[in-house]
Amino acid sequence: MDSIRQNKVGRLIQRDLSEMFQKECKEFTAGAMLSVTAVRVSPDMSYARVYLSIFPSNLTEKVLETLAEKNKNIRFILGKKIGKQTRIIPELKFFVDDSLDYIEKIDSLLKQ
Repeated sequence: MDSIRQNKVGRLIQRDLSEMFQKECKEFTAGAMLSVTAVRVSPDMSYARVYLSIFPSNLTEKVLETLAEKNKNIRFILGKKIGKQTRIIPELKFFVDDSLDYIEKIDSLLKQ
């Protein structure tokens, strides 16, 4: 179970990463539209799992590769934004949130 502090830092990172991908880091998205759906922070605040919803879904692999290559730059820009609120800027790992695809699959099965 996440602590209150973990939730607050996760929401802070989620908000700032969303703004970054919309405004400053468009070149990192490889032409896709990104949405940061959730951020889970480890108890020691040194590691963050960032879940992304990517549209169109056929660019998923390309976007994840680009984000993995540019991870240090993204973390640096994030550090400039949240450096005053947190002592440690967490290491970021990006994962695909495929819950929307799962919902569509279940919905289509129920309609059959």
